[in-house]
Amino acid sequence: MVTRVEWLEAGFELLAAEGAPAVTIERLTAKLGVTKGSYYHHFKGAPGFRTALLEYFEAQYTTRLIDTVEREPDAEPWAKLQHLLKLVLSDPDSAELEIAVRAWALQDAEVRAVQERVDEARTAYLRELCRGLKVDVDPDRLAQLLYLILIGSEQVLPSVPKGDLRELYAMTLRLATGETLID
Repeated sequence: MVTRVEWLEAGFELLAAEGAPAVTIERLTAKLGVTKGSYYHHFKGAPGFRTALLEYFEAQYTTRLIDTVEREPDAEPWAKLQHLLKLVLSDPDSAELEIAVRAWALQDAEVRAVQERVDEARTAYLRELCRGLKVDVDPDRLAQLLYLILIGSEQVLPSVPKGDLRELYAMTLRLATGETLID
């Protein structure tokens, strides 16, 4: 039997590769090689799957990252920021999924609400970290800039490679803090 997480991961794969219209029960069952019964065991139809997929997106790509960094509560903000950037830059498939969710958010109110909540949680956490840094710039604007670099790098075609994005972050943080990212 296919687990709930396997269904959601398959949904992510279809969403990232082909967009929201591709995420159908027929496509999902074909991808997983199972019948619709397993789908209905885990989800109450397409609306239930969509809600679960969005909750899983928020949990995996926002909450999990913040929680991972916060497992070291005594770490300095600079170390936490470095850890967060390392996590964000280590996922090779996240850009395609992020683009797909943002595109979907332009057409669906539920998705838009989730995207807004995700963006707010991410920028709030970045603001918290940047306020703990000793910087000669407005820490809230630095947090916003760091987030916009990520979002912008995913929106240009082709998207900015993770290595180049890391260099952009290193340069931005060096200019704002005088500190160098540690590899």
